[in-house]
Amino acid sequence: MSDLLKEIGKRKTFGIIAHPDAGKTTLTEKLLLFGGAIQEAGAVKSNKIKKGATSDFMEIERQRGISVATSVLAFEYKGHKINILDTPGHKDFAEDTYRTLTAVDSVIVVVDVAKGVEEQTEKLVQVCRMRNIPMIVFINKLDREGKDAFDLLDEVEQKLGLTVVPLSLPIGMGNEFQGIYNIWEHNIQLFVEEKKQRVGSAVKFEDISDTKIDEAIGAKAAATLREELELIQEVYPEFNRDDYMAGNLQPVFFGSALNNFGVRELLDAFIEIAPNPQPKESDTRLVRPEEKDFTGFIFKIHANMDPKHRDRLAFVKIVSGTFKRNENYLLVRENKKMKFSSPNAFFADKKEVVDESFPGDIVGLHDTGNFRIGDTLTAGEKMSFRGIPNFSPEHFRYINNDDPLKAKQLAKGIDQLMDEGVAQLFTLEMNNRKIIGTVGALQYEVIQYRLEHEYGAKCTYEPLSIHKACWIEADEKSDEYKEFVRLKQRFMARDKYGQMVFLADSPFTIQMTQEKFPNIKLHFISEFKQD
Repeated sequence: MSDLLKEIGKRKTFGIIAHPDAGKTTLTEKLLLFGGAIQEAGAVKSNKIKKGATSDFMEIERQRGISVATSVLAFEYKGHKINILDTPGHKDFAEDTYRTLTAVDSVIVVVDVAKGVEEQTEKLVQVCRMRNIPMIVFINKLDREGKDAFDLLDEVEQKLGLTVVPLSLPIGMGNEFQGIYNIWEHNIQLFVEEKKQRVGSAVKFEDISDTKIDEAIGAKAAATLREELELIQEVYPEFNRDDYMAGNLQPVFFGSALNNFGVRELLDAFIEIAPNPQPKESDTRLVRPEEKDFTGFIFKIHANMDPKHRDRLAFVKIVSGTFKRNENYLLVRENKKMKFSSPNAFFADKKEVVDESFPGDIVGLHDTGNFRIGDTLTAGEKMSFRGIPNFSPEHFRYINNDDPLKAKQLAKGIDQLMDEGVAQLFTLEMNNRKIIGTVGALQYEVIQYRLEHEYGAKCTYEPLSIHKACWIEADEKSDEYKEFVRLKQRFMARDKYGQMVFLADSPFTIQMTQEKFPNIKLHFISEFKQD
């Protein structure tokens, strides 16, 4: 038991969220660099740096310079095991990000110094606040001209509704950027290293009144720094870990991930203050990490992670107990026992087989099509973890086979990509035509690209004017339901799991349907049956 507690005490699992292009993936790379997991960091978009980013493993990500899937990475740092989930920022992949947030214990929000708080960041932070997830804000790209530090702090407070407390402060910005004063550890780190890819050395001063600071950064910059520090003491609250853990207070760090600046300060403070694995609510009880029996849930499925093997991995977040290789575990939804001979853990860009894993860890299980997103695995107890819904898509298109000889490959590809949660598949009851629904239009490109390159199948799309997919809750034997189905037969479909769905073409149709058929409930989230 004490071994389990020791392992739980070592682990921190967090997600990185932000608007596209704020520097999330670059920050992930630099965290791995400081953890010694990689020696040289790549950049997502840079002509100077030829190496691609470790966490962008899909070909389409490298081509476009964006992340389209959450990647899972782990590294060791100062005796801690840190699991990072680097999420896509693009709003078209927001559903993947929302699901990932169910698997993290805390979050780092990245804000671009020039653009400030952007729309997608607001949405993601809202999800974190709903769940009271502890957040740290990292204001990135200080080597570029941007907004004043205090204006940015105000913007973060107002737009995101957070209560911030700066734990570091920039000295200058853009061309004038000279370094960072670390309020958390009371020292200064000066920007002396030109190489962007390796960790630079730091010049440190312990006392803010030290005259050597004036010599190092100039009297004017030193005077400004002292004034700003005074202002921070007067205006902002003192850091309180309990408030941070409850989601009521958010520490802010400044830096430049591309130049390795401010990242170590962020990481050092993070391992001190961020939460260890937390308890999670299931449909029957609260499950605590220190319980001896294993429980976990699947928050992500990814097909073809390794193009050579065409394998499918289901990502399991371990909630309690110890997960052991070759032991029988219960897949609760199917009520069937399964054992896993080669569970994978992820260290930077390497996968390795692990014999045992502990709460907070993310394990990849090879999947032949047994798992769905949201599935619960336990040592035998029948219960399900909540909170991993399917939302109604925003875009709908018919999908057509463009190569009749590849019908099998297309069917398999669609089946596997839908299991990943990339999009949702609806089959019309009337004529069995397949409709793909997505949160964002960019997903159609990703699906087309992956079907062709991973499954050798080609598809085309046809537009379709649907407003929302509504999951139906009703007594299927009632006359009211039969009449509803008869009238709406052109719009009736089934989702991938056989649940009946009504594809409404406008908000007005939904309103009229609810008035005409009061006993038929329409849901915009598919999780209602599990609650």
